[in-house]
Amino acid sequence: MTDNAKLINQLRALLLLTQTEEQIARIRIAQARTDAVRRELNQNADNAADRSKAIADQLRALGGVPDVVTPAVGRLGALVKATLEQAEPIEEALLQDLQLEHQLLDRATYLKVLADTAGQAKVKALAERLIGAHEATVEWLTVVLAEEALGGPAALQATPFQKVAGGATRVVSAPVRFVANTVNRAVDTVQHTAESVGDEAREEARGLAGRAAAYGAALREVLTAGRSASLRRAEQVARREGDVAAADAAKAAREELGDVSADELPIKGYDSLSVNDAVKEIKQLKTAHDINVVIRYEETHKKRANVASAAQTQLAALAKEAVGVTSS
Repeated sequence: MTDNAKLINQLRALLLLTQTEEQIARIRIAQARTDAVRRELNQNADNAADRSKAIADQLRALGGVPDVVTPAVGRLGALVKATLEQAEPIEEALLQDLQLEHQLLDRATYLKVLADTAGQAKVKALAERLIGAHEATVEWLTVVLAEEALGGPAALQATPFQKVAGGATRVVSAPVRFVANTVNRAVDTVQHTAESVGDEAREEARGLAGRAAAYGAALREVLTAGRSASLRRAEQVARREGDVAAADAAKAAREELGDVSADELPIKGYDSLSVNDAVKEIKQLKTAHDINVVIRYEETHKKRANVASAAQTQLAALAKEAVGVTSS
């Protein structure tokens, strides 16, 4: 009787967590980057619903009271999670998803041992089914996080709020801050030099003031132009003044926005390639940065779903290699 009580308690806990898992999967569908990922998430949600039913059936078979509250609690938990994570970067939301899957996996493993000890073959079989499902999801989430860590667009896109929380706006504004900070430093130096003595020092100050004025004009150009033009102008200003880091930051922001020309892509003659040829070339890319640039360009300019999916698959392959996941 004691063994059955433990089994019932674990099944109830698994039912609640699985209901939450299903709802999270359905929420994530809206964040899918490609149709393939969207279909996978739909299937994951349906599979979680099937697992919930199987768990509920085993609860009834063991004499557990049918639970009409748990599904609602699971949905509420998923809703609360989705709401709270809007204030977090996307990687934090995914890490929480991974934490949920690990809890489900650990409980399913515990349930298997309990069922084996109690001689409950059907419960043991259910536990093994749950273990297999959650191991696969843990691996998938691990790879998605690795894609994000590699700098490429992950299978799941951040919501606008998560992009802000993750610092995307800080990256985009970095070149403008570079120009503004340079102006501030120049003006500050002029003010301090004016207090010192010597014609040579004052002459140097006047030259520096001229540079500050030039930077100020450049800053106004950057701030009054559109976002794309702003980044290009900021990059030009930074390169002209020899600040490679700021110029690279501006270029990286343009790449993230898909604001690159075809001749900046890592694949020559990209715009003239057919879908099949583009896919072949993408499979030869070996860095997350190059794949990322192509994906952003496709999403912004070409909008060829098959090509974007191929690029995402290539990025996933690099992510699996990074985390030591072997392709099946």
